[in-house]
Amino acid sequence: MDKIGYFENLLKKIDIDYNEGSIKSFKKYKDLIIEWNKKINITSIDSEEEIYLKHFIDSIIIKKYVIIKKGSKTIDVGTGGGFPGIPLKLIDNDMDITLVDSLNKRIKFLDEVVKELDLEDVECIHARAEELGKNKKYREKYDYGFSRAVASLNVLLEYVLPFVKKGGLFIAFKGSNFKDEIQESKKALNLLGGEIIDIREYKLPETDISRSMIVVKKINSTPKKYPRKPGTPNKKPL
Repeated sequence: MDKIGYFENLLKKIDIDYNEGSIKSFKKYKDLIIEWNKKINITSIDSEEEIYLKHFIDSIIIKKYVIIKKGSKTIDVGTGGGFPGIPLKLIDNDMDITLVDSLNKRIKFLDEVVKELDLEDVECIHARAEELGKNKKYREKYDYGFSRAVASLNVLLEYVLPFVKKGGLFIAFKGSNFKDEIQESKKALNLLGGEIIDIREYKLPETDISRSMIVVKKINSTPKKYPRKPGTPNKKPL
């Protein structure tokens, strides 16, 4: 028996509006994750309840704390199985989203998701963030940047801030142990043109699972020398 009723209850708990069409799409998305997970590693989470909670709800919950303007141009860096980008798109169909991942097999999966769910204004790109961030077509073109469970904050800033336009926001999804990361990111924030404007701590509904969200505003353009060569941000964080 599908756990879609459980998912709808969680959406109500976090006060997120949805419709019957989006619920059907979430169910189909969940089925595709489970099907593809048998062939390639989309996610280590394979139970229906956990996919609904730890991937879908934990992506959508951003809308409870951050106002994402209608029709915004957004980018999800290191998207993996499409989180948080696809769940956010299913809740807000007006969103224009670019999904970036360095593993081509995951991009092939996401292409299939976009096709099966008949999504518009979604671009799936197989690329390293360090290389794509130098591309004029994508550099400083986005209102919002997202990244979830990819790297430490000082590394993420170099991956994502080059894509965000001045005045835009980067939202980093984190666990409960984020305070040291913030301390270690001061240099990166200064060099890359960012400023932390909000930190939200919360628990996933009906659980004791602690999460956090770090909201960074792009206050200055990122110098052209960033991001550095592929692999450098992770090996030698700013």
